[in-house]
Amino acid sequence: MLSEQWLVFLILGITLGLFIWNRLRFDMVAMLALLAVAIAGLVPADELFAGFGHPAVITVAAVLVISQGLVNGGVVDAVARLLARVGRNAILQVVTLTLVVALCSGFINNVGALALLMPVAVWMSRQAGRSPSLLLMPLAFGSLLGGTMTLIGTPPNIIIASYREAGSFGLFDFAPVGLAITVAGILFISLIGWRLTPRRDDPAEGEKLFSVGDYVTELQVPEESDYVGNTLHNLLTSGDSEKSLVVLALIRGDKTSPAPSTFTVLREQDVLLVEADTDSLQEFVDHTGLILPHTVTGEEEGEGQRDAEKQLATGDVQLVEAVISPSSRLIGRTANRLNLRERFGLNIVAVARQGHRLKQRLADIRLRSGDILLVQGFEDTLTGALQTLGCLPLAQRGLTFGREKNLVLAGALFGAAILAIISGWLTPPVALVACAVAMVLARLLDPSEAYRAIDWSVIVLLAAMIPVGRALETTGGAEVIATHILAIAQGQAPWMVLTIILVGTMLLSNVVNNAAAAILVAPIALGISAQLGLASDATLMAVAIGASCAFLTPIGHQSNALVMEPGGYRFGDYWRLGLPLSVIVTAVAVPVILLVWS
Repeated sequence: MLSEQWLVFLILGITLGLFIWNRLRFDMVAMLALLAVAIAGLVPADELFAGFGHPAVITVAAVLVISQGLVNGGVVDAVARLLARVGRNAILQVVTLTLVVALCSGFINNVGALALLMPVAVWMSRQAGRSPSLLLMPLAFGSLLGGTMTLIGTPPNIIIASYREAGSFGLFDFAPVGLAITVAGILFISLIGWRLTPRRDDPAEGEKLFSVGDYVTELQVPEESDYVGNTLHNLLTSGDSEKSLVVLALIRGDKTSPAPSTFTVLREQDVLLVEADTDSLQEFVDHTGLILPHTVTGEEEGEGQRDAEKQLATGDVQLVEAVISPSSRLIGRTANRLNLRERFGLNIVAVARQGHRLKQRLADIRLRSGDILLVQGFEDTLTGALQTLGCLPLAQRGLTFGREKNLVLAGALFGAAILAIISGWLTPPVALVACAVAMVLARLLDPSEAYRAIDWSVIVLLAAMIPVGRALETTGGAEVIATHILAIAQGQAPWMVLTIILVGTMLLSNVVNNAAAAILVAPIALGISAQLGLASDATLMAVAIGASCAFLTPIGHQSNALVMEPGGYRFGDYWRLGLPLSVIVTAVAVPVILLVWS
C-alpha cells in the first residue's frame, strides 16, 4: 500500500502532467487534484474547500474587480492616451509601452493592463508601418515584470505572502526586488531585446502579417436591394470599390461559383465572398446596402430581430478587431451556432489565425483561443458584449478610450485603499474588498460587470490547489523533496541555493499556471530554508519572482498567450527574447534578495 507521501507525489505528478498536456482547462485539472487528495484522505473533510475562503483567493478576486473599475473610470486610459503622441521611433515606442504597462501591472491585474494597451501597441505599429510583433512581446513581458513590484500585482505574490510565518508581506515589500528586475528588464528589452523579436512582415519569409486591412467576408444581397437583377459589374462599379474589393466567389443556394464573371446577374439572397480592407468594406456596405448573412437555427426571425438586421446594415455600428482569450466561451464553437446577432447584436465578419486570414465560410470555422475576429456591433453595447464573450479588443476604426468623467472618483477610491493598507489600519484583503464594493456602489461598474471581471477559472485554480499544496506539506512530501534538493545544494553558497529555487520555479512556471507553481514550490522552499538556516523570507521571495517570470513559452502566462496570434508568433519564438531576459532577472534578483531579505 502506498504511503501518504507517495500518494501525494503520484497525484501531483499526474496533475503536473495534465497541466503540461494542456488538453483540459487548468481549473478542471486543479479540481481533479483536489478530489484526488480528498478521496485519498490526505486533507481533512472540514478543510477540503477552505481554499475558497482563503484570504489570498479573496484578494485576487477583489483586485480583478478593482482593475475593471479603474479601467471603467479611465484612470489607466488617461495614461494610455498619451502614448499616441510618442512618435514612430521604435526604441521610444518600446520604452514607453513597456514602462507604462509595467507601472499599470503593479497595481491592476497584469492581464488587464496588457489588454488595455494592446490596441495602442497595434495602432502604433501600423502608424509606423511596422509589424505588431515588434511591440507585443515586449509589452507582454513588461506586464509580467511590473506585476512583481507589489503584493497585488500578480497572484503568485498574494499566494506567497500567505505562506509567510511572521505575518503577510506588506503591499510594497516586493518592491525592492520587483523594481530592480523591472528596471533591468525594461532597459534590456528597450536597448537590445526588442531586436530579438521575430518579424512577421517580410514577404520573403512566406508569412502574411495579420492586418486589419485584409479580410475575407460574406455579404448578402437583400430582397429589397437595388442590385437585384443587375450584374456584378454594376455592383462593383457603382462606387470606388472595384479597386479595393475582390469577389472570390458567389454562393447561390448550395452552389458555389469561384471567381464569378462580372456579367453574372445577381439574385435575392445571393452571397458574395469578398476580400477587402475594413475601410473599403465599410464604405462598400454603406454605399450598396448589402448585409452580412445571418444563419437562423431552427426558428424564424422575429420583428425585433429584423429591426436589428436593419440597424446592422445601415452602418450605425463599429468594426472592431478582437482576440479570443484562453477562457472565452467561443472556443470550440462555430459562428453559425453562436447566435451572436440575436443575443448580443453583433456579427463575426471575418477570422484570422496564425497570421493568415481564413478563406473558408464562417459557418465552417471552429473558433480557437488566439483567433482574431473582425466583429461588427452597436457602439453602446459592443465593449460589454466582447467582455462577456471573453474577447479582448485589438483595434478599431479610430481609437477611443475610457470614461474620463469618473477618473477622479476611481483614483480616489483606489488611493484610499492603498493608504489604508500602508498605514496598517486595514489588512490587504479587507481594504481591497472594501474598495471593490465601493466601486460598485459608486457605479463605476455594475454588479454583473463586477462578477464578469473576476476570472473564475483562476479563482477555482487557487482555491483547489491551496489544499493540495498543504497536503504536500502536511504529509512530509515537501520535506522529502527539500532533502533531495539539499543533497545538490549542500555546501553551496546561499546565492547558489536561491538561484536553484528561483530558476526551478521559473522553469515550472513556463509549463504550468504561475499561481499553481507558487503553491507547489513554496512549502518546498520553506523546507530548504529551515534545513540550511536560510531566511525563509528570502526563499519565498525567490519563489515569487520565479513564478511570475515565465518568459520562455506562450503557455506560461496568459499575457504571453494573448499576444501570440496578434503578433504572429510561433511557440519557439518566445525563448529568443525570453531566455536572455530570464538570465538577467535571475542575475539581478538573487543579489537583491540576499541584500534585503537575508
